[in-house]
Amino acid sequence: MNKREFLTRTAVLVGAAATPAFGAQREYSARCAPSPVILTISGSIKRSNRGALDPSFDQLLAKHQIRFSEAYGIDLPLLASMKQVTIRPTIEYDSHQHTFSGPLLTEVLAHVGAPDAGSTQIVMHAVDGYAVMTTLDTVRAYRFILATQMDGKPLPLGGLGPLWAIFDADHLPELATKPLKDRFELSPWGLYHIQVTQA
Repeated sequence: MNKREFLTRTAVLVGAAATPAFGAQREYSARCAPSPVILTISGSIKRSNRGALDPSFDQLLAKHQIRFSEAYGIDLPLLASMKQVTIRPTIEYDSHQHTFSGPLLTEVLAHVGAPDAGSTQIVMHAVDGYAVMTTLDTVRAYRFILATQMDGKPLPLGGLGPLWAIFDADHLPELATKPLKDRFELSPWGLYHIQVTQA
């Protein structure tokens, strides 16, 4: 089993086992996002704008064994309304620096009422089935952004978008010395779901 498979299977198991205990404090709004949802956040969050996963229509979520009773659907206008952060990491696919922009992941998590404890578990799921688990401490330390643009152009679905959870590995001493292919194991492109679990 390679490292990517191991991380994916571990993350799926954690996501499936997540409990809604934190949900007693949730605020629910029946109004869903006005534009197409590009990111769904579920788990230990205080705010939600949609109900339970419907396996008949939430086909990709169901295929990836994601389950929730409530969640928050985020659209592109909401992400665009948040403060935009720009980074310029060297990425593995062409070994060149590229400019990425988008809001900090911590700001997005705060918007949905995620716990602020550093040990909070964050599982990120990509459209290709890749999943990775990290903690809020790491998200803060790496200054993850939810990139919506690369080199001034929107990240396309079918390419590396529409969202890429990415950080500037060039400026992280523990990562900068690693081979490019090993720097972004915590950085899923095609991100479409985040599971938050209070530790």
